Amino acid sequence: MSDTDTAAWAALLRVHATVVPVLDRALQSACGLPLTWYDVLLELHHAPDGRLGMGELGERAVVSRTRVSRVVDQLVAAGLAVRETNPDDRRSAHAAITEAGRRRLREAAPVYLDGIRRHFTGAMSATEAATVAKALGKVLGEQE
Repeated sequence: MSDTDTAAWAALLRVHATVVPVLDRALQSACGLPLTWYDVLLELHHAPDGRLGMGELGERAVVSRTRVSRVVDQLVAAGLAVRETNPDDRRSAHAAITEAGRRRLREAAPVYLDGIRRHFTGAMSATEAATVAKALGKVLGEQE
């Protein structure tokens, strides 16, 4: 392993540890919405029909698979999502975003996007941001 490898890994961890709490505080302060809620609502919003099975949501969301169920419970209690029985398999459930969830997501989006710009991509050129996105996409197996 080279020094560059460990430096890249350490930088990724430091950026994550620094930026995530800043985004979380900004969203909670401005919108009363924790970053974990925003993330789950965003995944539901982009899903077909605004719903995902709990397993698939656990794979897509940034929160841990075990935590996603708790976050969905919190969103349901807040009226921002609902749990629905899977019609194909009654033993499993779907989470679906509500209209109130879509409204809160729209209200929070400018705060979230501004935070990303101010605390992450704003420190890079557009070319550097594209390179970071491409490189991290490769790590995730999303790009060749």
